[in-house]
Amino acid sequence: MTHNMMAGGGRRLAKESAPHMQVQINGEAREFEGPLTVETVLRRLGFDPRKIAVERNLEIVPKGAYGGTEVIDGDRLEIVHFIGGGSGAVQSQAAEEHGWQVAGHRFDSRLIVGTGKYRDFAETARAVEASGAEIVTVAVRRVNISNPGEPMLVDFLDPKKYTYLPNTAGCYSAEDAVRTIRLAHEAGGWKLVKLEVLGDQTTLYPNMIETLSATEMLVKEGFDVMVYCSDDPIMAKKLEDMGCAAIMPLAAPIGSGLGVQNPVNLRIIIENSSLPVLVDAGVGTASDAAIAMELGCDGVLMNTAIAEAKDPISMAHAMRLAVEAGRLAYLAGRMAKKQYADPSSPLGGLI
Repeated sequence: MTHNMMAGGGRRLAKESAPHMQVQINGEAREFEGPLTVETVLRRLGFDPRKIAVERNLEIVPKGAYGGTEVIDGDRLEIVHFIGGGSGAVQSQAAEEHGWQVAGHRFDSRLIVGTGKYRDFAETARAVEASGAEIVTVAVRRVNISNPGEPMLVDFLDPKKYTYLPNTAGCYSAEDAVRTIRLAHEAGGWKLVKLEVLGDQTTLYPNMIETLSATEMLVKEGFDVMVYCSDDPIMAKKLEDMGCAAIMPLAAPIGSGLGVQNPVNLRIIIENSSLPVLVDAGVGTASDAAIAMELGCDGVLMNTAIAEAKDPISMAHAMRLAVEAGRLAYLAGRMAKKQYADPSSPLGGLI
């Protein structure tokens, strides 16, 4: 009996002596009983390792190393996930040039759609489907550790069907942008990324000094970088010389809906670039998208114009048609502008 009591007491003592640890997860202190690995932390929180990426003390943990990576008292973990990022009926030059390429990837749709600002993920999915887009931009954000069962974008937009284009929305320094891209790569394995380094919260104009710095680092690490930039032809050429995959000048400030404000500069960038040039930001309605395409852009990226429309699904479809019409008009070649009238009906044989 004494032996049993001692054995029971020993078991209680062993249980009581299990180390209690405090771990910072996405900035929130959490208590755990050790020992811990990244895998056990994720399991206790209820997250599917396939849908997230983990950073431990500012170093990315490869998915295959979750089970062997120890977590100790005082460690800081960041757990992130992605949030919400034509027909060939006419047999002509336009049909032949319908597709485009970036970094060796070929796409039919020239419309890229952002995945933010919608009412829910279900609406996001319907809008993307209506747009015909093959590429969606996605932002990298912390998971909600208080609700691991919360829906995620990957549950509504299949990464096998759509190309996820991780972007650095909300980053104001090269360091933050590069860190975000590295986490995105760990979460999904994508090398085609969109770089966006903002200058301030009022204009959301690109900080080109930080953009150039981040571009240099990401290109060296082997990423195919599509760069949000100012509509400055000199800067655009600099980015091309640095090894970017695509140039993405703004049409107008992000979310403004003002449309193409500087068509002259956009045209200069297009004429002097051997890379894809896509208008990024500022489109407000279908005619804005058509104008960008008529200038010779390879594509248009938009989010707010669709998400904040009264009927996002219908607007997504309208944008699809506008991009296709604008491209067709560009390839067809518009008539010359004239100062005076030129009657379309022949004058010969008038009564």
